[in-house]
Amino acid sequence: MLYFLTQEYQTWLDSIGLYRVIQVLTQLEFRAFAAVLFAFAIVLIAGPRTIVWLRRRKIGDNPEFFDDTINKLSQDKRGTPTMGGLLICGAIFLSVALFADIVHSKYVLLTVVTLVWFGGIGFFDDWLKLEAARRASTTRHGLRTKEKLLLQTGGALLIAVALYFAASSDTNPAAVSFNFPFQRTYEPSTRTALEGAALNPSVWILGIVAFTAIGAFWITGFSNCVNLTDGLDGLAAGTMVIASFVMMVLCFVAASRDAAFFLMVPHVPGAGELMVVAGAMAGACLGFLWFNCNPARVFMGDTGSLPLGALLAVIAVAIRQEALLVVLGGVFVVEGASVILQVSFFKLSGGVRIFPMAPIHHTFQKRGWAETQVVIRFWVIGIILGMLALASVKMR
Repeated sequence: MLYFLTQEYQTWLDSIGLYRVIQVLTQLEFRAFAAVLFAFAIVLIAGPRTIVWLRRRKIGDNPEFFDDTINKLSQDKRGTPTMGGLLICGAIFLSVALFADIVHSKYVLLTVVTLVWFGGIGFFDDWLKLEAARRASTTRHGLRTKEKLLLQTGGALLIAVALYFAASSDTNPAAVSFNFPFQRTYEPSTRTALEGAALNPSVWILGIVAFTAIGAFWITGFSNCVNLTDGLDGLAAGTMVIASFVMMVLCFVAASRDAAFFLMVPHVPGAGELMVVAGAMAGACLGFLWFNCNPARVFMGDTGSLPLGALLAVIAVAIRQEALLVVLGGVFVVEGASVILQVSFFKLSGGVRIFPMAPIHHTFQKRGWAETQVVIRFWVIGIILGMLALASVKMR
């Protein structure tokens, strides 16, 4: 909205001597970091009242695990307000609406659709769980796994298709290419050419079917992985802050023709506006961490974790860095993989477990790590993986 207004009234603002103000307000970097601060402020200001509102309506979490040790460690968390993801989603939406070019950018519009769709799934799931707890129901504890996956996959497929057409594959095949970490997208000998760099023959150019399948898999997968990571105070929010800030850098590189050619990563025109979205995510999660750090005053619930994971994946797919997201979001990937391996092996082996408990953060709790130790050490791992992801871009 801010970008649109400054463009719409540029002549008038210029006539009263505000040309320099226009330049600053419309600058992408300014809007991206303004989104960080604005989202952070929104959550910080609205947080206390929202927590009180959730408490009054008895929207509290009652975590139950199939493990006595973890249940004892989680006793103090009973009754803590959940669905705090409403704060995160609201702050992201307001920040994107204010600072991003939501009128002209197809990528921004798709992130808004992602936020609303996956946030709605999470909200409905949380609400069903709360209703079941209030009525002491044993028949319906949230959405069933198949129902949730169907809703997630259906939305992810539509978003992935839209991302493919937004990429302008006919004029810019790099925008629909698949790139591995350390793989050069462009030929080194032509990367400084004025007419544009030549594509590396080893790069895969995806058709609509492959692009959609990969995109939908990543969006659905990361939505669930972040959801599974959200099991300890501050774990998902803090790790998401790290991933979002790194994603801001990757969006800037992808949108800049010179930077993309120089670093030999896919150049995606128009992806720069996704910096604002990533910044809003970082700011909202940073603000939420103020209330979610141990001991947490509020949990994000599925209302927050599902859209955050989906948004992270949508941005990665848009800038063609979904493979690098596996490195950047390694904490989320390991958390999700630990559950898949645990459940699969348990069924195949007739009751044998690979880990003492999954998701894997509970395994470290069972081994004696304090909750804060697990969270901070996972943050450290997230920072290292973020630096590795950035280093891999330069090392091409």
